[in-house]
Amino acid sequence: MYSISTALFPRSSSAAAAIGRRRLFSETLFSNPSSHLFNTDEVSLFRGPRFKPMASISTQAEEKQKPWLFVGLGNPGKRYSGTRHNVGFELVDFIAEAEGIAMSTVSFKAAFGKGFIGDVPVILAKPQTFVNASGESVGPIVSYYKIPLKQVLVIFDDMDLPFSKLRLLPKGGHGGHNGMRSIINHLKGSRDFPRLRIGIGRPPGKMDPASFVLRPFNKEEHEELDFTFQNGLEAVRILVQENFNKSATFVNTAKSLTTL
Repeated sequence: MYSISTALFPRSSSAAAAIGRRRLFSETLFSNPSSHLFNTDEVSLFRGPRFKPMASISTQAEEKQKPWLFVGLGNPGKRYSGTRHNVGFELVDFIAEAEGIAMSTVSFKAAFGKGFIGDVPVILAKPQTFVNASGESVGPIVSYYKIPLKQVLVIFDDMDLPFSKLRLLPKGGHGGHNGMRSIINHLKGSRDFPRLRIGIGRPPGKMDPASFVLRPFNKEEHEELDFTFQNGLEAVRILVQENFNKSATFVNTAKSLTTL
């Protein structure tokens, strides 16, 4: 949807060297969710008794290999394309294009893509259930791949934030958003997963909020959103390659295009 230049979004200098590692791990990570990075049944390099890794080391390795899940909320179909309720879809598409991740698969009731950001495995998903039933897609993905909730980032629109403003939080309630309500319900009531909110502003005058979220963006708003999506992409890269706190600091202090 967007034309992304490699100059705008350069990969790290180690990207080429990581291709072999990506190929080595991709099938292990995505085709068999219960597999491990280490097989302690392999022939030992040493003669005599074989030493098995400590349980804590095994657990850390298993957790580290779990992919991140990035879920963008929206409604399927051309009728809803480019509307305020679909900014979650749009940011996921933006990330997919920048990182070279194909979103051509339909799985778990979602447009689905697997790939890497740097050396980190990621899954991108756009539930096709309509916003209000997003949990029907997200719950099964999390369960199948055994993804820790701290590695499930949900991206969605928020009327309580000024237009194009981003806010990254480690957890929280649904805030009246029916898509988030559905996801929480399908995660057994847990709210302990991060979320990236994209501000769409408040309805003008006495406009019905339900009508407002289905309203398309104009040309100027799209230009500002492109800038917001670049910040969102950078935030995701920091999140998976460094940590949540650094990403949150970047997001929550970033200026919008209109304030530059």
